[in-house]
Parts: sequence; structure tokens; C-alpha cells
Amino acid sequence: MSQRSRVIALYKHIQYLLREYPTDDVRKMQIACKKAFAKNKDETDPKKIEEMIARGEYVSKEIETLYALKKYRAMKRRYYDD
Repeated sequence: MSQRSRVIALYKHIQYLLREYPTDDVRKMQIACKKAFAKNKDETDPKKIEEMIARGEYVSKEIETLYALKKYRAMKRRYYDD
């Protein structure tokens, strides 16, 4: 898979994850993501691009972790009395 297609796939995945982001201003987060990708669109160094892809994948995993935590807390509230 080329770097270009990996970046596009990463961008789409993060945008998809941000749809359910646990905050009131989801659109603001999507715009911030778009700006971050647009800021680096002219980068040509393959090594630096790989570093940015790795950072994007890390951010993606962090967002997924937030969702898992949100689900865990919701289940805990439903089934256990505090």
C-alpha cells in the first residue's frame, strides 16, 4: 500500500471515529483534524511521512480507547450501584 493511500485511509478512519467523539463540538474536532492533515500535505520526505502516519495511528488508537472507556463506564452505571 502506498503512503498516499495509507494517509487517505488514516484520514477517513479518524474522521469516522470523530463522529461519535465524546464532546459537544464534534464539528470543531473534525475541522481540527482536517487542518492538521492539510498543514502537512506538501511533505515529501518518506521518513517524515512514516513518522506522521505512526502518530496518526497512535491518535486513532487513543480515540478508540476513549470509546472503550465510555462504554465501560456506561455498563458499570447500568449494572452496579455506586
